[in-house]
Amino acid sequence: MIIIADGGSTKTNWCQIDNAGTKIYFNTEGYNPYFIDTPGIVASLEKSLPDTLPRAEVTEVYYYGAGCSVPEKVEIVERAMRQVFTSSKVYVGHDLLAAARALLGRNMGFAAILGTGTNTCLYNGKDVELNIDSLGYFLGDEGSGSFIGKRLLRDFMRGYLPDGLQDAFKDQYGLTNEEIFDRLYNQPLPNRFLASFSKFAYDHNNISYCREIVLDGFETFFRNLVTHYPNFQNYSFNCVGSVGYNFRDVLEQVAKSHGMEVGKIIRSPIDDLVQYHING
Repeated sequence: MIIIADGGSTKTNWCQIDNAGTKIYFNTEGYNPYFIDTPGIVASLEKSLPDTLPRAEVTEVYYYGAGCSVPEKVEIVERAMRQVFTSSKVYVGHDLLAAARALLGRNMGFAAILGTGTNTCLYNGKDVELNIDSLGYFLGDEGSGSFIGKRLLRDFMRGYLPDGLQDAFKDQYGLTNEEIFDRLYNQPLPNRFLASFSKFAYDHNNISYCREIVLDGFETFFRNLVTHYPNFQNYSFNCVGSVGYNFRDVLEQVAKSHGMEVGKIIRSPIDDLVQYHING
């Protein structure tokens, strides 16, 4: 039995495949090693994994995760997986590689993530060949849920939300400025907290303000990241992630305005990632 997982900063999608080829899907929270340590991952998995999962029968675990791009962060996740799946060989890779393999299979091209965070790359059909660092939610992550959420939150805290949105936001979340500061600076997972507000933009996307902040986020994403890849217009634009998928009409508009044809835009890579491993 093998397990394949695609882990974002907010949620991890899992698929277990038994020897007969039967697939069982389930979800846990996300495990970005920049925000959680090995004991934290183990504790969450112990609580969240299905009771029906026969861990002792799992022989291989392929985990692709946000933040798993440098050896010391990979080791945090690897240690957790080895503690939980004690009979398994464990492979931990970056979620950007998962996105590229899901979107492009074994073909070269351009792949992106637009979810809680942002990432982009050129893919050579096997591995990530070129990656411009997204710099995380403090300095970058343009176009992501945390980027859009930060803009919404900032305008709410300053009283700038238009068209009745100020009251709607206050009624929906009931947050004071002091509570927001506490969540951002004293509580864990501030990136996930910021990204949670992108749903407000989606729920009110009939209001021009919400459309504009999403459009501005995607324009900034292209201007600061996508257009800096060599010959980027020679590739189609392919993307995974809830933000890219939910606002795909705006994303397609921005991609075409920058001279890129649009390829696949999907919410989650897990189905295509599973197929990649089955085929390979």
